[in-house]
Amino acid sequence: MHPNVYALAAIALWASLASLGLLLGHVPPFLLTGLALVIGSVPAWPLARRWTVPPGTLALGIYGLFGYHLLLFIGLRHAPAVEANLVNYLWPLLIVVLAPAILPGLRLRAAHVLAAVVGFAGAALAIVGASTGGGVRAGWSWGYLPALGAALAWSTYSLGTRRVRAFPTAAIGLFGLVSGLLALACHWLLEPAVALTGRDWALLAAMGLGPLGAAFFLWDKALKTGDPRQIGVLSYITPLASTLLLLLVSGRALTWSIALAAALIIVAAVVGTRTGAKERTTA
Repeated sequence: MHPNVYALAAIALWASLASLGLLLGHVPPFLLTGLALVIGSVPAWPLARRWTVPPGTLALGIYGLFGYHLLLFIGLRHAPAVEANLVNYLWPLLIVVLAPAILPGLRLRAAHVLAAVVGFAGAALAIVGASTGGGVRAGWSWGYLPALGAALAWSTYSLGTRRVRAFPTAAIGLFGLVSGLLALACHWLLEPAVALTGRDWALLAAMGLGPLGAAFFLWDKALKTGDPRQIGVLSYITPLASTLLLLLVSGRALTWSIALAAALIIVAAVVGTRTGAKERTTA
């Protein structure tokens, strides 16, 4: 299967994360993430014999899965949510820009940078266009720093999995389990206890088995066999699809800004993937 198919499958699952998060908005974020990550690791438990990885690789996995969510939650709590989410969605651009610096044998072409910038513009339109405030507020907030840290954490984790010694994708289950337990520890230390209903557990299972479970395994498969520059550009479909699903769930109408965002992201995806295809043809 083509690596971009694995990436698109992960993106499709991540698109449901915001809607599931909306339905579980009453659950404290660390509890939500911790339970979902632990649930997401369960399908890999039968393959626990393949979880043996060097300490550095395990640290990379925890850095990616736990570090990303920790920084993102801090950013969202201490900066306006829309603006912090925009900063967070610099991670696809960072994957494209940092790929040649982290991975040998890759060059940064102008078409890749152009596609990533156009994709970010589309993501910004999608996020801002769907916000209730109707725009981005000016002004500095220190919460933008952890949001930027989250973008850097996810992009460098994604690229870093290609720099460490090859490990089985099943080991993502170990990363998720340890990260989930760390998130639950943060809940115990920082958040109030809550009682969960049967509906909450069903939604948590959907979140864990989908966007905070299977998506990570698919993402790992895509990055191990694909071009991270192409995958980074394709990743801008995530905020667009997430926004469209949120509009559907909330019953809100499609706006011109969302339509324009879709056009920009589609153009970016076509330019980014065609550039990679031309490189392979001329190589």
